[in-house]
Amino acid sequence: MTRRRPVGAAEGRILTTPVGLAFPRDVTFESWEQAGQRISRIASSSAWYLGDWLVFGQDKYTDRYRRAVEAVGLDYQTLRNYAWISRKFEPSRRRQGLPFQHHAEVAALPPDEQDRWLDRAEREGWSRTALRRALREGRDPGSKPSRAALPKVSAASEAVDRWRRAAMAANADFEAWVVAALDRAADQDLELVSVPPPAELPGDAAEERGRGFVSLPAVRPAS
Repeated sequence: MTRRRPVGAAEGRILTTPVGLAFPRDVTFESWEQAGQRISRIASSSAWYLGDWLVFGQDKYTDRYRRAVEAVGLDYQTLRNYAWISRKFEPSRRRQGLPFQHHAEVAALPPDEQDRWLDRAEREGWSRTALRRALREGRDPGSKPSRAALPKVSAASEAVDRWRRAAMAANADFEAWVVAALDRAADQDLELVSVPPPAELPGDAAEERGRGFVSLPAVRPAS
């Protein structure tokens, strides 16, 4: 059976449907790019909306809010992550020029440190990855980073030979090359998910305990 194109898609408009987007064949790059920007603003704003929604429910309907979360079918752990970040930033301190995930990166810091890093991120135009790296480097720039041994890993000999050739091509020590490759892979995977070390999570109250956080894809909030 031939699938029908949604009405309007052939007229040059990108349409939203309950299960995705419908693109016209003649969509321009500019239209496609603008659609991504709009979707990003919606995604970033919705994280704040959901976080604020749960915070309000936790405070006002302490014995019933979980039932509401279950009724609307939202993942409670994700909502709790959003709520933890929303509690860390009252609306007046949220930066319209930075996406939700930037706030997530600094949420575990004291308020003055949060503001300092967000100011720098805005001024320098940092991506979330750039902000994370700056935070990592700025935690203790004068000290030697702690080191931990990786677990023993078994891999196919062909793969190990390939890795060694790549390290040689890069004129790098094999162990250093492996560590750098893992770090690059971690940055790529953490583009969508950002989880702070357990020590950074609040633990002085039962209400706060366990509220780790995850960030949204790189998006910009509504202007």
